[in-house]
Amino acid sequence: MDYTLIIALLACFIMGVSKAGLKGLGLIVVALLAISYGARASTGILLPLLSVADFLAVWYYKRNVKWKYLYKFLPSTALGVLIAVVIGKDLNEEAFKYGMGAIILISVAIMIYRERLESKEFPDTWSFALLVGIATGFTTMIGNMAGAFAILFFLATRLPKNDIIGTSAWLFLIINLFKLPFHIWVWETINLETIKIDLMLVPAVFIGFYAGLKLVNLFNEKAYRNFLLIVTTISALLIFIR
Repeated sequence: MDYTLIIALLACFIMGVSKAGLKGLGLIVVALLAISYGARASTGILLPLLSVADFLAVWYYKRNVKWKYLYKFLPSTALGVLIAVVIGKDLNEEAFKYGMGAIILISVAIMIYRERLESKEFPDTWSFALLVGIATGFTTMIGNMAGAFAILFFLATRLPKNDIIGTSAWLFLIINLFKLPFHIWVWETINLETIKIDLMLVPAVFIGFYAGLKLVNLFNEKAYRNFLLIVTTISALLIFIR
């Protein structure tokens, strides 16, 4: 039995669920694919699948986008991607693996900190958007792990849940398409072999997205987030010991 493929299919199913609205599952997806294919290679396998999932989310939540927040956050996110392209190009697999694991753990720490705050408000300023945007772009290029940082920005907007889902869907669709040429021609992590893997995995994304639409309103928020933090931490540790 090909456990690598089973784990990867599970990761893609979870990705679809996440893009349908159950935000926060992305770190688990990254960890599972890194376990299956290695830290660096998994980034190239994951990116086209993320783009497909982003198209689905943009299509479904097309009426829930607030462009002014997107214009505010997108430039600094793109800058963060460019910084990561330069820094990450020559990282070896070992450094990439530990860097990816560290980013996941830092993201978990941010999520825990946010959950413990009595006030969920964050500063809605241009300087805040700049700093968090660079962090978002850097982490999404290094390991497709920008969720925790992006959530910090969108919390500051005080938008309703569906508007956050729709606006963040457009953000990551644009950024993920922006990243594609760098993965193909600079890092060379996307090639014919990774595309073949993607074709095997993409049906799980569609199934997960459909399931996520059914599940998005069924979870107890607090219990779900506590479970998420535990599982994500375990996933990061598995990357370290793999």
